[in-house]
Amino acid sequence: MSRVLVISFTDLAADPRVDRQIAMLRQRHDVLAAGLGPPRRDGIDFVALEDPPRTRVGRLPGLARLLARRYRDVYWCHPVNRRALELLAGLECDAVVANDLPALPLALALPGAPPVVFDAHEYAPREQEELRWWRLLMGPYVRWLCSEHIPRVAAMMTVAPSIAEAYEADTGVPCAVVTNAPPRADLRPTAAHEPVRILHHGIAQPARRLEQMIRVIELLDERFTLDLVLADGDPAYRRQLMQRAADQPRVSFPPPRPMDALVRAANDYDIGLYLLAPANFNQRHALPNKIFEFIQARLAVAVGPSPEMAAVVREHGVGVVAEDFTAEAMARALRGLDRPRIDELKARSHAAAQLLCAESNTPRVLELVEQALARATGHGRPQAPAHMDARGRSASS
Repeated sequence: MSRVLVISFTDLAADPRVDRQIAMLRQRHDVLAAGLGPPRRDGIDFVALEDPPRTRVGRLPGLARLLARRYRDVYWCHPVNRRALELLAGLECDAVVANDLPALPLALALPGAPPVVFDAHEYAPREQEELRWWRLLMGPYVRWLCSEHIPRVAAMMTVAPSIAEAYEADTGVPCAVVTNAPPRADLRPTAAHEPVRILHHGIAQPARRLEQMIRVIELLDERFTLDLVLADGDPAYRRQLMQRAADQPRVSFPPPRPMDALVRAANDYDIGLYLLAPANFNQRHALPNKIFEFIQARLAVAVGPSPEMAAVVREHGVGVVAEDFTAEAMARALRGLDRPRIDELKARSHAAAQLLCAESNTPRVLELVEQALARATGHGRPQAPAHMDARGRSASS
C-alpha cells in the first residue's frame, strides 16, 4: 500500500472535490492530508496549514516582488508557503496530490521529490481576467507558475474538457478530466409538485449575479417557486438578495444543508436552476458540483448556454438550456415545462445519475496516481491519459 499525501489550501471537510478525492484514494492507499481544516473522514493523518495573512504589512513585500517580476521570490518569500514546506518536510510519502495552483510548487519542493499528481480544478491563467489589475499584476505571475511547474508533474487532471484542452495547449502536458460529480445517491424522482419547486444552492457571491434567478421567478406565473439555499460567501450580498426578494412570496431562503445531506434534501424539488452569465474563462466553461448534485437528486436541470453545462443537459436530455444568459430567456425556457414534461426530465436524470457520479471518476483518479507511482519507480512510462468527457465516458469510446 502506497502512502499518498493530499495537499489543499482549503478546509478539507468543506471542500467537496478534495473530500471525494480523499475517499477515492483511501480505497487503495494510505492517505495523509494537509489543509486549513481537517478532513471529515476518520483515520487520516492531518497536518494543519496556515491561513494566508490578511494584514497590509503582510502584502506589501509580495507586491514589490510582483512588480519586479521576481516570481520565485513571490511564492517562496510568502510566510504561509515557507511554513507549509517546514511542516511537510518531515513526512514520508510515495506520491503527492496537489490541489489548485498554490499547492503545486510546494508539492514539487518536498524532500525526496515524490511524484506529483496535479489537480488544477479550474483554469488558473484566466481566473479573474475580467479585472484589469489582475490581468496586469497577477496574470503574468500565474502564467509563470504554470509554465514553470506543470511540465514537472507526473500526471494532471481538471474539471472539464475545455479546461483540459486549454492546459494542454499551454503546457503540452496531458490532462485528464475528472468531473465534480458527487457519490451515486440511492434515490428516485419525486412526482412534480404544484406549484413547481425550483432550487438553486451554492455560495452567495456577487460575481454570480444570483439576483437574475429572482428575476426569473418574477417573470414566471404562479406555477413556479424558487428556493435559494446559500452557504458562506458574502453575508452582505445574501442580505441584499433577501431584500431584493422581500416582496416576492414565491422566493424563499432556506438554511444551508451539510455537504453530505445536500443531494437528499434536494430530492423533494423539481428543477435545479443555474444561470451564470460568464465574466471570465472559468465561468464560461464552468462544470460545477451543483449540476451533478441536481442530477443525483433526480431533478430536471435548467441552465444558460454555458458550453460544458449545456453539453451535459443536452447529452442526457435532463433539462432545458436557455437561449442566452438573461432572466427573460430562462423564463421562456421554463414557461414551456408542464408537470408531465418535468416528470419525464426527472426520469432522465434518474438514468443519468447512474453514470454521472463519483464512482465513475474513481478509476480515473486511481489510474493517475498509479501512473505517477510507476513513473517514480521506473516501472512504467508516463502515458497520456484518455479523457473522461463531461458525460463520464472515455473520449476515445
